Amino acid sequence: MAMLKHTSRTFYIPITFLEPTLKKAVASAYLCMRAIDEIEDHENLDNTTKQHLLRSTSSLLKHPFDNEAYRRLVHPYKDIIPEVSLRLGDWISFCPTGIAPRVKDYTSKMAAGMADWAEKGWDINNKDDLDDYTYYVAGLVGEMLSDIWEWRDGTLTDRSLAVAYGRGLQTVNILRNQQEDLERGVSFIPEDWNTDDMFQYAEDNLALADKYIKDINSRSIVLFCKIPLALAKKTLKALKNGREKMSRTEVESTIEEVQNESL
Repeated sequence: MAMLKHTSRTFYIPITFLEPTLKKAVASAYLCMRAIDEIEDHENLDNTTKQHLLRSTSSLLKHPFDNEAYRRLVHPYKDIIPEVSLRLGDWISFCPTGIAPRVKDYTSKMAAGMADWAEKGWDINNKDDLDDYTYYVAGLVGEMLSDIWEWRDGTLTDRSLAVAYGRGLQTVNILRNQQEDLERGVSFIPEDWNTDDMFQYAEDNLALADKYIKDINSRSIVLFCKIPLALAKKTLKALKNGREKMSRTEVESTIEEVQNESL
């Protein structure tokens, strides 16, 4: 949980609201995917190295995880990549055994998809490209969460809406970070789109995320899903108003509002 708090302000709080077994499953699953994401997004790794690390990790995850082989893989970069990536084996071993194979499957698929996009230089030309990219970096998270809910208490959700949930959150991040991305020579906005088109794409997916949550009856899972969604919506509103992000006070009050609504 200390690593989770260090790596994600957005998800740490909602994860703490989950019951113990779900908390353990979601926290470990999040850290597995964050380990992969930090490699894909690392500014000091070249694209060839990223592809090698991601594809090799994807392959390792398709079998009983050989942590020593993974350690050997990342050892040359141990002074560059963050601890959350170096400790992938710890997050897998922490995951409850009943859901760990699915978490590994999704993380493997994410790593392979990210490697493909690294090979393409993150060249997003149209909506299909954007859909594909946001699926691998975020839609898969939604699908994985749906698997975790079903595994834990039989909660069934619409997988296409789960993907939209992830896409919506990711698109808000793209909009929030677009200037930083441009400075490192990357743009996730399709060539024939403008910022308004991206705002619409985000809003459309966030609306589908609302529908996704309606299928869920568990209070703690609803609370978990609603908090990042509410923060994404308010961040989008702030961006539209020309602000870079929400204030800490706004974040805290939004979380409190969601908690009160879920009582």
